[in-house]
Amino acid sequence: MSSAADRRGNGRGNRRGASIARPIFLLVIVSVLLATAISFVVTFSGPPPFDFPHSLRSIATTLKGEGPPPFDHGRPPSGDKVPFIGPGPGPLQRRHEQAAPTARSGEVADPAARRRLAAELGASSADVLAFTETADKMERDAFVGSYTFAWRDGTGWWVVRSQVAPYLTRWHVRTLLAMLAAILLLSFPAWRIARALTRPLRLLAAAADQAGTGAALPVLPGGSREVRDLARAVTTMHARLAHHAEARTAMLAGIAHDLGTPLSRLAFRVEQLPEDARARAAADIEEMRAMIAATLAFTRDDAVQTEASRLDLASLLDSLVQDMADAGQPVTLIPGPRAVVRGDSAALRRLFSNLIDNAVRYGERATIGWGMDDGNVNVWIADDGPGIDPAQAERLFQPFVRGDPSRNRATGGTGLGLAIARSIATRHGGAATLENGAAGAVARVVLPLAG
Repeated sequence: MSSAADRRGNGRGNRRGASIARPIFLLVIVSVLLATAISFVVTFSGPPPFDFPHSLRSIATTLKGEGPPPFDHGRPPSGDKVPFIGPGPGPLQRRHEQAAPTARSGEVADPAARRRLAAELGASSADVLAFTETADKMERDAFVGSYTFAWRDGTGWWVVRSQVAPYLTRWHVRTLLAMLAAILLLSFPAWRIARALTRPLRLLAAAADQAGTGAALPVLPGGSREVRDLARAVTTMHARLAHHAEARTAMLAGIAHDLGTPLSRLAFRVEQLPEDARARAAADIEEMRAMIAATLAFTRDDAVQTEASRLDLASLLDSLVQDMADAGQPVTLIPGPRAVVRGDSAALRRLFSNLIDNAVRYGERATIGWGMDDGNVNVWIADDGPGIDPAQAERLFQPFVRGDPSRNRATGGTGLGLAIARSIATRHGGAATLENGAAGAVARVVLPLAG
């Protein structure tokens, strides 16, 4: 297995792809160039329109209906104190209204402008109204922003108001559309590049998460140079872990074999002891043999590599429960929907057998059922016992940790049943947990459904 993994990693290393930095660099350069081009177009398409300042004389001329004064389109006459004010986006317009106008939002009465406008019109201050955004006693030659001027004649009021700038002008709309076009143009290649960069990483993470020391390493994705290097490193790491597991199993098998001889000699010698002492010594020897066998089984299950096949989980559980019920164990199966998983039949039988044995040992009886949710099958094994301490739930899955604090194997076992169950569930891409139910403890096993 190690050599095959090494060949797989070396094969990937020989076919080195392009660096992941190249598409990122190109995306950044294209984004900067496009943003610069759009900024250039927006800048030189003209500033947003705004109303130029208007002189008080041009406002008075408009109120009289005489049109804009000559100096509004050229230099002012010599000696005129009013400076030249360029034209706004359009000529001032006057309107005739029956009632006296009122100040618009943000405008206040401006007495100084009112007196000066009355002088320009040759009218009484009582026949003139002036509202501006900033009323002060200083004489201003031009007005900007929001303002309202009115002059009363015999039939009503002539009114001149500043133009109200729209919230969004055509220049603003063009700018926003250009920015939106840039975002749309950049978002599609950015999304494609991001997907191309992250998809191999996600697949590699999923493959590394599914691979155990005894499970075959899934096919690792290709991609950029960095992803291939990472895949080769994961392959090498998996091979090292597999080699370590094989060495550990071989070492434990050797220890068990070497311990078999002295245990046999001890069993022969205890036959010469008195009956009571002989029974206790024989029980201790059998316990040692059982612990060695369980340790070997746990190590072998964690390291062995088996071929996965499609299994009908309902049939597997029904067969297991039937066998255990025939053996006299109080086990009940609640039928559920058809669930097909991919895995090792013998390993899954051992997983659920361990959990059922644990439920019977600590909770007097076991009830098994299952359901499906979001591409997974959720199997639960409930008992009628006192439950578990939630703070100790994870600790119980550690090797040689038993729910019974005593060291009596008759009640506590070897402490490897739950550890083996979780190891098998993890090797099948699932998980095993413990929690408290309505009556006692509940063991849950989540396994992915076969595609």
